[in-house]
Amino acid sequence: MALLGRFSGALLRPAPRAQARQLSAVAHGEQGAKTWKILSFVVALPGVGVCMLNTFLKAQHHSQEQPEFIPYTHLRIRSKRFPWGDGNKSLFHNSHVNALPDGYEGHHE
Repeated sequence: MALLGRFSGALLRPAPRAQARQLSAVAHGEQGAKTWKILSFVVALPGVGVCMLNTFLKAQHHSQEQPEFIPYTHLRIRSKRFPWGDGNKSLFHNSHVNALPDGYEGHHE
C-alpha cells in the first residue's frame, strides 16, 4: 500500500521548473532579435533597393511601341457585354496595353 501511495504522489506532483517548456524567444534571449534586426537592415533593405534599381533600369531600355495587332479568333471573345462603361472594356482596361476585339484604341493604320 505504501508503494501505491508513493507512486500516486509522484504522478500528481507538479513537474520541476527545469523541465518546463521554454519558448524560442526566451531560449535564445535578446541576441536572436538583435541578429534579425541587423540582418534586416544590412541584407533585406539593400536587396529590395537593388531589385528596385534593376526594375527601373530595365524599364528605361524597354521600347514603348505596341506590338502588331493580329485578330486571333480565340482571343478577346465578348459573348456578353461588361456591366460597366461601354461594355467592351474590362474593369482594369489599359488602352496602351490591352487590345479590343477590333484592335488597339487610337491606333490608326
